[in-house]
Order: sequence, then C-alpha cells, then structure tokens
Amino acid sequence: MNQYEELCVDMGQRAKEASYELAQIDQDSLDRALLAIADSLEAHIDEVMAANARDLDQAVHYDVPQTMMDRLTLTPERIAQMALGIRQVAELKSPVGTLLETITRPNGLRIEKRAVPFGVIGIIFEARPNVTVDAGVLCLKTSNATILRGGKEAFNTNQVIVNLMRNTLETQGITPDAVQLVEVLDRDMVGTLLEQRQYIDVIIPRGGVGLIRRVVNESKIPVIETGSGICHTFVDEYADLDMAVQIAVNAKVQRPSVCNAMETLLVHKAVADEFLPRLQDALESYKVRIHGDQDVAKYMNNTIPLEDISFSTEYNDLDLNVRIVDSLAEAIDHINQYTTHHSEAIITDEPMRATVFMNLVDCSTVYHNASTRFTDGFEFGFGAEIGISTQKLHARGPMGLQALTSYKYFVFGEGQVRS
Repeated sequence: MNQYEELCVDMGQRAKEASYELAQIDQDSLDRALLAIADSLEAHIDEVMAANARDLDQAVHYDVPQTMMDRLTLTPERIAQMALGIRQVAELKSPVGTLLETITRPNGLRIEKRAVPFGVIGIIFEARPNVTVDAGVLCLKTSNATILRGGKEAFNTNQVIVNLMRNTLETQGITPDAVQLVEVLDRDMVGTLLEQRQYIDVIIPRGGVGLIRRVVNESKIPVIETGSGICHTFVDEYADLDMAVQIAVNAKVQRPSVCNAMETLLVHKAVADEFLPRLQDALESYKVRIHGDQDVAKYMNNTIPLEDISFSTEYNDLDLNVRIVDSLAEAIDHINQYTTHHSEAIITDEPMRATVFMNLVDCSTVYHNASTRFTDGFEFGFGAEIGISTQKLHARGPMGLQALTSYKYFVFGEGQVRS
C-alpha cells in the first residue's frame, strides 16, 4: 500500500466511523452545529479573505481562465451570503427519517420505507470555494460524513474553511471527521480516492466536462453525475419577441460563467428577420460574441463562423452560438444531438408546441417562457444545492437535501415465519 492509499484508507475509515456517530445525533444538535459554523465563518472573514487572496495570486500560474476567476473570488459580501445560506439550511426540515411508504401485508408484517443517509459522500470539485461550504453543510444536515477534494486553484481557501468547520464541530461535541479535506493535490490522489468503495458510498463530481468524465470513467464507487451545461433556448415562430429578447439576454449575460447559462440560441426562420436584429441591439452593450453561419450573419454584425466543435462547446463566457431552424422538430433534434441533459427552454405562446418540446427534449430541467438561469437549488426552494444531476437514476436536476438520502425498509413482525 503506497502513501496515497494509506491516506485514503485512513480518511475513509474515519469518515465511516463519523457517519455512524452522525446517525445517532438528533437533528436539533446538528442544526445548532450548522448555526455555529455560520457564525464562525462570519467571525473569520479576514482569515478566509487572506487565504482567498493567496489563491487569486497563484491563479495566474495555474492558467485559470478569466471567466472562472469570478467563481474563485470571495468577497465579504459573498462570505456573508454563504453564512446566510448555512442558516437557511439549518431552518429546513431534514428528510432523514421521513416515512416514504407503509405497506401492511396479509400475514401482518408492517413494512415502512424510510429515508436514511448515504453514510459517506465524496465530493470532487474545481475552483469554487462556495462548494466547500455547501457540500459540507448539506451533508451534515442529512447526517452524512463527507470527504472533499477541491481543486488546487482554491486550496488555501478550502483549507481555511474546512478547518473552521472542523473546529466548530469539535466545540459542539461532534467528531470533526464528519468533514475532511484531501490536502494532497497530486492528480493521482483522485484516482486512489475513487477506489475507496469500502468506505465511500457515493461520489459526486462538480466541475468541467473533463473532471466529470474522468470520475465517471475511473470510479469504482457509484457516481451521481453532475453535468456541464450546454443549455439551449428555442425562440418559436409563435413567441412573444419582447419576452424572447429579455429571456435570451438574461440566459446569456446575467452570469455567463455558470452551468445554467445559455450557450446556443435556436430561432425559428419565421421570426429570424425581426428577432435577430433586435437581439443584436440588446446584446451589443454586453459585447457578446456571436457564432453563426451565413444566414445568421445576414442579421447580426461581426458574426464568427461556426466550427465543428461550436455546438459542443460550453463557453462559460460571453460567446453565443446562434442557429436558424426551419421547424420545432428541427430545434428538438438539434438539442437532443448536442444537449448535456442540463437545462433547455422554449419561448412560445402556443401551449401545445411547448408541451411537445418539453416532453421530447432530453434534459433534467425544461422551461417554457423562462430563463435557464433558474436551474439552481436556491431558486427551486431547496436551499443550497450539492450540484445539478444530469443523469436519470436516483436524482435529477438541482440536488438539495432529499437527493443526499437513500432509503431503507423497516419490517415489523410478531413472530411471522415464511412457509
């Protein structure tokens, strides 16, 4: 066993023991611990900011794209929002122990299906220190221990935040091993972590397509796949064009670096000559770079020619693919060819066309007359989220507390035996 294996096994064993302890702690005690973590985070803003400043200084050496710097950067206001998010989670009802179903058999057996914690959740993510807080807090709320492996770009920030969480848990009489941070940044460490099926019950990757693909391909532990976001909006021939402009602008520019931002806009040919010039005017002040073919270039200035990879690219930037389509069916076909199964939208005043679109596009979240930017745990009323699942098993879409539970059957008898 090499040093990486020894470290992962040690962390896994301690996390497993912590999960057994968490399963015996009442919810009020866990909520008090969460509130104490929020207080500690606010009390140590200067320390967190100093660590974040070190990460930002080093980011240039890691070639962090400028658009991703926004995700890496913390401010006092953002830290205060993180603390507020923790308090909101503390106020939510935990799904753990919820009675999901009751069955009484003819022989008198009473079967109860109850929500239970996974046990130990591993989370691998990139340059987003807010994920450190969200993941740790949501796992604690649902009585799960967690092992966090963040990107090197946010290492100093993550280290300070996790230490604050661990110290606070200890003062609350809860094992600090409920939250652990992998402090080895070597990429080989990720591969070793993904082999710890004996100790880790589920792995959740959060990041770009490369990270997610690696975790899905290499993990020996069950994975909840959170996806990159190549999100589409289709402006139908029956769309309210004022609404369509407003939604398209919001979906692209409100925060272009996030996974629920629009990357491709499809426009029905019947409204292209009116809609596209209006969209160009609306996007001009934001300096959005339009990628399109010659048909699009007739309506939008300085159009960048499409490349083979354009429709498969998650820009996370002020770039937008635009394509004119002949029909609703062509729009659906395009989306299902290029979707990452995240979020898709149709703008139309025809309910039946919306119904067809919403039933046939293959994604976790589909919208009628609204921006894809709402695919978010907070916006859905879940509080903080652990990620947005783009797969079809167990959880799909924004994952809040319920997604961090499994279930167990509790069977009560009075001496029944099977004949």
